[in-house]
Amino acid sequence: MKHIHLLAAATLALAAGAQAQTPAASAADHAAHHAQASSTAASSTAPQSEGEVRKIDKAQGKVTLRHGPLENLGMPAMTMVFKVADPRMLESLKDGDKVRFTAEKINGAYTVTAIEAAK
Repeated sequence: MKHIHLLAAATLALAAGAQAQTPAASAADHAAHHAQASSTAASSTAPQSEGEVRKIDKAQGKVTLRHGPLENLGMPAMTMVFKVADPRMLESLKDGDKVRFTAEKINGAYTVTAIEAAK
């Protein structure tokens, strides 16, 4: 019976040792998990926001929008100029249009990646 207890204790000790990690290894596993989650989140579409077209600059590929809070960018409501990902987005817009749009920070610039007239 004593041998069975020793065998069980040794088995538990080996199992616990196999699961134990150094803090650096644990941190690396944690970071890898978040890297996967971040890339998944980055590939998903950002939420749409509501706004109003204040000015269109087709030559520069920019649009000025008065918008509500942009949660995905941590930005309060304001009026600001955005680049557009595709200048063709501006063709169907005019000053004063109410719009729903998606904005993201791309290469350091706040950029409208999708925009449509609000219904």
